[in-house]
Parts: sequence; C-alpha cells; structure tokens
Amino acid sequence: MEHLCEEFVFSCIAPRAQESHKGSYGHLLEVAGSRRYRGAAGLAAEGALRTGAGIVTLASVEPVLAAVAARLPECCLLPCRESEEGGIHAGEADNLSQALQKAAVLLMGPGMGNTTHTQNLVRRLVGEARGTVVLDADGLNAAAALMAAGEPLPRPAGSLILTPHPGEMSRLSGLTMAEIAADPAGTATRFAAQWGCTLVLKGHRTLIAAPDGRLWQNTTGNAGLSRGGSGDVLAGMVSGLAACGLPAPEAAACAVWLHGAAADRTAGRLGQYGMLPHDILADLGEIFAEHDR
Repeated sequence: MEHLCEEFVFSCIAPRAQESHKGSYGHLLEVAGSRRYRGAAGLAAEGALRTGAGIVTLASVEPVLAAVAARLPECCLLPCRESEEGGIHAGEADNLSQALQKAAVLLMGPGMGNTTHTQNLVRRLVGEARGTVVLDADGLNAAAALMAAGEPLPRPAGSLILTPHPGEMSRLSGLTMAEIAADPAGTATRFAAQWGCTLVLKGHRTLIAAPDGRLWQNTTGNAGLSRGGSGDVLAGMVSGLAACGLPAPEAAACAVWLHGAAADRTAGRLGQYGMLPHDILADLGEIFAEHDR
C-alpha cells in the first residue's frame, strides 16, 4: 500500500496546453438530484468544473436545475421529467441515453433518491456508457439493490469508479460494517479485483483500490468533512479529473488527495465546525494555482 502525496498528484495532473479548448478537457454528463436533495447535484457539478472538466451537463428535474443555474451559470442543463417521488423519471432513459453518446464521463447518484426509477436508470445508462462511469450515493444504492436481486454489478464499456462510505460498501459487498472495519484494505482490494473497478472506500484514511491490485491510502483531510455534501464535491472532482483524461485509478486517487488537502486549508481558515463543503473549492483553486495548474 502506498501513501498518496503531493508529488504523485501533480505528476498525474499536467499543466493545461495553451492550444486547447473546452473539448480538450472532456464532456461530463451528471445525472443527479431530486426535489428533496437539490444541493447535491450542484455541489458535484461545481466540484467537476473546479477540477478542470471542459463541459458539464447536469440532467435533473426542474427544481434542481433552477437552483444550480442560479449558482453555477457555467453548467449546461438537461431538464428531465419528475417521478412521483420527486426524482428523475425512468421514462427519461431514452433522452439521457442520447445525451450520453456525447459524454466521455457519466456521473450518477448524488441526490437522486433510492427508488426503482434510479435503479432502472443506473442499469440502462451504465450499461450503455462507452467511457468512464462514476457511481456515488444513490447510484451505489441502486447498484447494490440490483446485485441483491441477483443481477451483476452494472458495467460500462470503459472504466467504472465506485465511491462508497462503509454503509454503502456493506450493501454492495454483503459484508457487515464490522467486517469492513476489521480489514478495510483487504475489502477494497478484493472488491476492486473481483469487479474490475476502481474503489474509493471513504473514511478517516480513505483507500483507493485499482483493479490491477494497486492500493493507495490518503493522509489528507479532517473531521470538518463529516457533514452532508462533502461526498458530492468529491464525486464531482473524481469525475472532473476523469473527464480531463486521467485514467480511472489516478483520477480517483488525485481527487481524494486534493479534496482532503483543500479541506485542511479550509479548516485552517474557518475551523472544522464552521467549514462547509462548498468552502473547500476556493482552497482547491489555490492549490492548483500554486502548482501552475
């Protein structure tokens, strides 16, 4: 197991070429949000944009899009019909599938709601994706429900990145949280190898397991991240770096380190009690600037 460090991160993230354009840094389709959870989609979208993604299109219901448009004018919007629970209706699958054809990366899950509509969308869209897919939050819960019903883990043609906390990992793996806590490194490594995915097992010392057996442990971050929304920002950052062209394991590892390093600076400014997840994005920008990125 290797410990993540600044040198590794900025050896993976190259300076942006002067002769480049928005298409040089990938098109990300984010399928996220619901009437109840409107902020999650916006936090993930901003995390992706602030980590370099060239184009971010958010597909969601109108209440979510209205909130995101007011805060984040750089985000493209794809309106979706609302389900009875207030999330994205599964009947939008054809429209989303069409949008997916232009995307290098698909992010699914933040704030979607744990519903059969979400499960149907995850099954369909992940299976049709040709690039990298990032599943977070209710995207993970949907995948776990499908697996519990006897279906395989949904797979894209490209790379798959999963970002579970221990509770989500328990649902995905069938292990108890106590079993995961007793051997987090082994749990992450075995799952990544079994399913051919990159696994981000979140915690005090987040682990990133690659399907080829590589394993990194993160040493940045603090308890100020222990609040709703932190994971949404991280999911966006992972997706943003993947859109920029980093391989899935490196995109996940670099995003985790940067997320924690920015949060450490935020805690220094605002305190662990006072900091909020969106506050770390300003400190993330400072870290990039210090490395001419």
